[in-house]
Amino acid sequence: MDSDKHILTMLVDNKPGVLSRVVGLFSGRGFNIESLCVAETIDPSVSRITIVTKAEPLVLEQIEKQLRKLINVIKLRDLSGDRSVQREMALVCVRAKPEHRDEILRIVDIFRCKVVDVGPEFYIIEATGGPDKMVALVNLLKPFGIKKIARTGTIALFREPK
Repeated sequence: MDSDKHILTMLVDNKPGVLSRVVGLFSGRGFNIESLCVAETIDPSVSRITIVTKAEPLVLEQIEKQLRKLINVIKLRDLSGDRSVQREMALVCVRAKPEHRDEILRIVDIFRCKVVDVGPEFYIIEATGGPDKMVALVNLLKPFGIKKIARTGTIALFREPK
């Protein structure tokens, strides 16, 4: 991962407008969000927001301070680096002509993916792993013809002590 790329995860109140305020903090300061994932936690009154962004350390520190000031932010952590487990999921619809099916299935097997839908001329493949794995998989499938792709963006959890 780039040294200036950061994964921020926060627990927030699951209320209307919270996501808008968090995202507004980034856009209002001219920072791009590379990926954004939001979902309820085990407690339906709390959501987890995971944001991947690029920022220099001093700028990131300012972003974190501003986020902590938001009333609906319960907890914030920077999960960049090896202090966390990071994953992404992708669904890839790839052309699968009969003469290429075996080769595509070998790639699926090597990357520990699953074919979740089959058509006469396509496979939809489900893949999970780190961002580097997703890029490598997409690069190998491109020559067959990727019809469409949907990626979750990075999600992460802090590693528990061993």
